[in-house]
Amino acid sequence: MNKIKEKVLANERISPQEALQLVNFSIHELGELAFKKRKSFHQKKTYYIYNQHLNYTNICKNKCKFCAYFKEKNQKGAYTFSIADIKKEIKKRIHEPIVEIHIVGGLNPDLPLSYYEEMLSTIKNIRPDVRIKAFTAVEIAFLAEKHNLSEKDILLKLKNAGLDALPGGGAEVFSTSLRQKLCPEKISAEKWLKIHELAHNLNIPTNCTLLFGHIETWPERLDHLHSLRTLQDKTKGFLCFIPLPYQPNNNQLSAKGPNGQDFLQMIAISRIFLDNIKHIKAYWAFSGLKAAQLALWFGADDFDGTIVEEKIGHAAGADSPKGLTQAELKTYIQQAGFTPVQRNTFFQEI
Repeated sequence: MNKIKEKVLANERISPQEALQLVNFSIHELGELAFKKRKSFHQKKTYYIYNQHLNYTNICKNKCKFCAYFKEKNQKGAYTFSIADIKKEIKKRIHEPIVEIHIVGGLNPDLPLSYYEEMLSTIKNIRPDVRIKAFTAVEIAFLAEKHNLSEKDILLKLKNAGLDALPGGGAEVFSTSLRQKLCPEKISAEKWLKIHELAHNLNIPTNCTLLFGHIETWPERLDHLHSLRTLQDKTKGFLCFIPLPYQPNNNQLSAKGPNGQDFLQMIAISRIFLDNIKHIKAYWAFSGLKAAQLALWFGADDFDGTIVEEKIGHAAGADSPKGLTQAELKTYIQQAGFTPVQRNTFFQEI
């Protein structure tokens, strides 16, 4: 154990096997190590963004077992925004200094590629100053298959229409056997990694995620982190890693979700292991505000954003607020003992 500690303190890379031993460290010792790593990257800065979320449809053909958000086409509560609806959503907050619009949705077979292109160009016409982070690798693969185009072609078309970055969703856990249990209809881990590599090569930066706290094991978590670290060595295109705590309500998977200690261990081990991904997000909309504040002492440096109307985590029972004002965000960061720093999509300070 001391050997691993020495390696971490000397800023030497650790293997997945060594990272597995960190699970046995006391939570205080682990937090201390992760915080030292965080300080070497960011001191006591904590980043946040003034953003808006747009979940354009909840109709989805995939039916993942952990998802409480999807609906079938004629099911009660199913919806799809028209382009006019999207215009309305954007114009509704035109007076706010929003710097990013985050867009994800279900895989709705009725939506043509032109809908996605028009969505992006419409938003850019209304707000040419914002960055658009939109569509997970799962949505990109769905569009490519549906329109008989390559994933690269889809990314280029969307980039031309106004896409600036990809979110990290759809990664879940890369373990093949787990994906079969959790989301058999979702793209493979290899496909997810391939699409992110394509995006990086087209100068489209992306985020990356891991859904944890359900039926996965620590070795599976670390294999997942290792795949992300390996791709980052190659492309340097990941902006931020987001560990997403599983939300246990209203879905088909009877798992409990992570407890507080597991959440902090996950944040800390991610910070220590992912030595080439600069930012680790404490996603307060999924974890709750108190846990996100604590996570800043365990290696996280990004508090995400103002959000307003996050629907996916809340459909599964997240009990955090749906949105925070900029002043509230700054206060939560300061109360935790950190310096709030506003950023844009690319983590440039504003």
